[in-house]
Amino acid sequence: MKKNTKGGFTLIEILIVIGIIAILAAIVLVAVNPARQFSKANNTQRSSNTTELLSAVGQYIIDQKGATSTLALTVGAPMNIKKTGGYDLCSKLLPTYMPSFPQDPKTNGGANITDCASAYDTGYTINIDSNDRITIAAPNAEIGATIAVTR
Repeated sequence: MKKNTKGGFTLIEILIVIGIIAILAAIVLVAVNPARQFSKANNTQRSSNTTELLSAVGQYIIDQKGATSTLALTVGAPMNIKKTGGYDLCSKLLPTYMPSFPQDPKTNGGANITDCASAYDTGYTINIDSNDRITIAAPNAEIGATIAVTR
């Protein structure tokens, strides 16, 4: 009798290898988690934008000889930074204190505002407390983050 010496894998061996590959792929997908990475990137952009806005507001106040009253903000009442139905900060800051006005990454694709005459909604808020400290916040922060900068 001839012994069959054909090489190859059995069905069981192939199924085990496919199962191991599937488990490893699932582990890698959970570790990388692209949606979470995009959320972190958006939060980083929001943090940068709030700092940029607050720096421009600070420069504006310095030019007004430290008078925060020129901003005409109500103490303790956060206001949305937008053209209609909010606080129009764009007209005070562009183009003297910043070349373009940042928006939340989820608002209009995060495209910066260059024309204050057009309607806009930045997705950020501004607030002043009783000690004249100004806070710019990003209320749309993702993955439970709190993004606010105060000076």
